[in-house]
Amino acid sequence: MNDFNLTLLLASIVASATPIVLAALGETLSEKAGVINLSLDGSILFSAMIAFVVALESGQLWLGFAAGCLAGALIAALVGFFSIQLGQSQVAVGFVLTLVAKDLAYFLGNPYSRVYGLQVGHWSIPGLAKIPFLGEIFFKHSLPVYFSMILIFLVWWFIFKSPLGLNLRAVGENPQAAYARGIHPAKIQWLYTVLGGALVGLAGASFSLGIKPGWGHPQGAEGTGWIALAIVIFGGWNPIKVALGSYFFAFLQVMGIQFQGWLPGIPAQVFQVAPFPLMIFTLALIYFMQKNANQPVQPGTLKANRLLRFLSASAPAALGKSFQRQ
Repeated sequence: MNDFNLTLLLASIVASATPIVLAALGETLSEKAGVINLSLDGSILFSAMIAFVVALESGQLWLGFAAGCLAGALIAALVGFFSIQLGQSQVAVGFVLTLVAKDLAYFLGNPYSRVYGLQVGHWSIPGLAKIPFLGEIFFKHSLPVYFSMILIFLVWWFIFKSPLGLNLRAVGENPQAAYARGIHPAKIQWLYTVLGGALVGLAGASFSLGIKPGWGHPQGAEGTGWIALAIVIFGGWNPIKVALGSYFFAFLQVMGIQFQGWLPGIPAQVFQVAPFPLMIFTLALIYFMQKNANQPVQPGTLKANRLLRFLSASAPAALGKSFQRQ
């Protein structure tokens, strides 16, 4: 307990949340266009493996990140081909792909298991890194961490404040009406499915080249994709709330590591698994709170009602439905 450092704890949360933030934002873009990509968990693992191997063999970190993005985009393109182009079930296609990608990652990456490779370094932002308290938390990280933080606000602005974002939301809500206005729903869905997949691939690369450098079996990223999917839903497809959910899950993971040191008598596996059921419980609680968000305001419950309305959300109306041109 005496070694507890709040600044270090918060900085660890910001860094650890990077892959979840990137994956959840990528899925937010895809689902806003009406496409569910359930391949996230396998895609993160496969991209992490590809990024590590390419960076190791080439000796170039940027090639590793580029390969991770490409791997995630290709898996998302398969989702788009079978669901958008062929009209197959998005849920079934994504679920099959996540299993295939996961098995491929462990099979193809087996020769590189436990091999020491490249790791992205930290870069302190001049001036900002010297700000007391905040500098240690936000401005002494690697480039992927900075990118993930900036991306939160860029995606929010793009979706809700830009004309292109309006087209994106129109396709996700009513592709037939969007088509009548001259928007091509299939092209929009293809674009954001692949772009979202590239961000998921970047999440995998950030994991194996930064958060937990290296490749192994198991890698340690298992389940992250499913959590990211849940965060998108309960975050109301809003990048800000989605990011908050991602940081909360990272908080649970970091605290699990802290408790391993504080309570050495308890098996470490308990603390490694604990963040997942705790996050599921939290999301379930948010769900029940959302159900009551539209109830009449009771005297003395104004603040609670504001919180409920902040948490409330509705899915894009055409989510999961393939657009068929009439």
